[in-house]
Amino acid sequence: MSERISREELVKIYNIEITFFDELVDGGLLNVETENEIHYLLYEDLPVFERFTNWHYDLEINLPGLEVISNMLRKMEDLKQRNRDLMNKLSAISDQYEDI
Repeated sequence: MSERISREELVKIYNIEITFFDELVDGGLLNVETENEIHYLLYEDLPVFERFTNWHYDLEINLPGLEVISNMLRKMEDLKQRNRDLMNKLSAISDQYEDI
């Protein structure tokens, strides 16, 4: 089983409102595991949770703003990957022509 932390522990540690955590989950920004009606966040997802928490509490970005930012960052990562793929293809084609 993956290491995880309960929603209640996160609320205590990060001093956040439980409704904020639930809104992140309901908005599809966080994925949780549920066991015996207890919600858990995987440790590997903690950096994402911390980023949203910092943006919300430190920068006062509301939930719709977090959704927009998350969506834009995801699209940017997709575009970066597509760009890398295209550059690799271009490099392979270029290498073929150098051999001629």
